[in-house]
Amino acid sequence: MRYRVRTPDGELDYASLRDVEVAYVQGLVGPDDEVREEGKETWRKAASLPTLARARPEKKGLAARTQLLSVLGAVGLGAAALALILSDSWTRRGLGIVLALAMSTLLMRVTSKAFKRPGPR
Repeated sequence: MRYRVRTPDGELDYASLRDVEVAYVQGLVGPDDEVREEGKETWRKAASLPTLARARPEKKGLAARTQLLSVLGAVGLGAAALALILSDSWTRRGLGIVLALAMSTLLMRVTSKAFKRPGPR
């Protein structure tokens, strides 16, 4: 069954509800966009469709900023690591290397979350 999605920028056609769901998870279709099933007259908000409502819970507050906070934390760790590595004390240099490893671990987590795609069902 085909679906038509109406956004402020225009209308898009999708071959199935699964395609609409993938577009919704990727942010191409927003919760306030309207969706209409082929052969029906009624437009419904995307967030009101049960399949789409379960696909991506809306994040609010601090939960919506976790990626930004992780990147800022990595920048802070990197700056501290660089300052410690450039110091004269071997003990501080060792601590700087440990902080650099922690920063690389954090950046790996951020990168893997950024490129995570919804899998097939």
